[in-house]
Amino acid sequence: MSDVRTQAVREPLCTETPGCAETPGGAAAEEPSRTAVAATVGTPTTVSAPTALPELVGTGLPVPLVDGRSVPYANLDLAASAPALRAVADHVAELLPYYSSVHRGAGYASQVCTSVLEGARETVARFVGARGDDVVVFTRNTTDALNLLAGAVPGATLCLDVEHHATLLAWRGTAHRVLRAPDTVDETLALLRDALTAEHTALLAITGASNVTGEILPIDEICAIAHAAGTRVVLDAAQLAPHRRVDIAASGVDYVVLSGHKLYAPYGAGALIGRRDWLDVASPYLAGGGAVRSVGVEDRTAEVSWAPAPHRHEAGTPNVLGAAAIAAACRALDPVIDEVAPAHERALLARLVDGLSGIAGVRPLRIWADAPDRVAVASFTVTDVPAGLVAAVLSAEHGIGVRDGRFCAHPLLARLAGGADAVRVSLGLNTTADDVDRLVAAVRAIATAGPEWDYREVDGRWTPTPDPRDLDPLRLGAVVGPGGAACGH
Repeated sequence: MSDVRTQAVREPLCTETPGCAETPGGAAAEEPSRTAVAATVGTPTTVSAPTALPELVGTGLPVPLVDGRSVPYANLDLAASAPALRAVADHVAELLPYYSSVHRGAGYASQVCTSVLEGARETVARFVGARGDDVVVFTRNTTDALNLLAGAVPGATLCLDVEHHATLLAWRGTAHRVLRAPDTVDETLALLRDALTAEHTALLAITGASNVTGEILPIDEICAIAHAAGTRVVLDAAQLAPHRRVDIAASGVDYVVLSGHKLYAPYGAGALIGRRDWLDVASPYLAGGGAVRSVGVEDRTAEVSWAPAPHRHEAGTPNVLGAAAIAAACRALDPVIDEVAPAHERALLARLVDGLSGIAGVRPLRIWADAPDRVAVASFTVTDVPAGLVAAVLSAEHGIGVRDGRFCAHPLLARLAGGADAVRVSLGLNTTADDVDRLVAAVRAIATAGPEWDYREVDGRWTPTPDPRDLDPLRLGAVVGPGGAACGH
């Protein structure tokens, strides 16, 4: 199977200009178009050639092995954090000289930054097919966005047990139910229909694509089921948006949450996009400057008139660079997200699944065998070899980055792997057939003969012993330990 890099032509999204957004914080009132608009800060206004897969920063990065060799890094851990798109890094670098205060600054640089920030809302809204009256709130990440929404839901919530911890835990302290997902998609849809009919629920929280298996549920059908019961839907698109088109208006989803660091925009921002009414009346997510219309003091008490969303939930100085980065990623992905990227990743995922299936002792993890689609994420276990050791060997002996642990989805791993850790491989725009073949060959060697180097567990993490690699190439004096947050183990 060859490395698929099909080309396609598509006009880019509206870029960040002062006139691109209807208001400072909402999507445009009219149906979004795909016409290019000149950017305040250096974005081309026309497209004159077919668009191939966009370039990522760090592709071909040389990494050391324990045997003294150096090889190009095969980054197969994009589901955790994806490298920056070159267009994103260039846009942020171009914006930095203008970096200044926003919204209340009269200086030219402040006006440029305000334009970029508010235009970014429009770009993000268009990328996910937001309705004309939807609002875009910038957050730190998907987890932050879900916790923000949790404070605005006027009633009970429901989710499945296959979710990432962000979706499982955001609603704690409220009326929240968790259902065990059946083994087929049809049974899962029937379960949701029965549960939402039996008990009034304000919000259904559902994953766009599993961060463990990559499997995608039929979102349109889920929205129809929920809406028939008077329930809104929030879609966790953290894993879906980098791989498939998310279309709020077409699917009927009420809210979408996503993270820049998974969308090839690792600059510390995320977004909540959706219906305004709940957000306009909810208590502000943070209390502070920028979230108010006016503040006064009466009887030694601060009296506040809060602003509507999005500013109501964005107190403090906003992450302008993060918002600009997400918008730049949306513009770069828009021409390829419908056909080019999915074709590339489907071919590589098939190559990966076929390769791993031929290795004795490797067991793939799946939730629903009948899932209608799947993004390029695959998890597996290796008989008698701890997942952490597999990941350590892949890194130290082969220059391959993967994820091991329980992927902040402990209930799901308890079901699929008996609570044991697993190995996750996640592919993306810069993944090649050679990367996949290296991974398959390395896993086969590990499953057949084990590691070639010595390893030991230190604070719950496997590490080469000794480890001659330079783990401080930037000369920051960092002391790198093998330990990690408990969520992944």
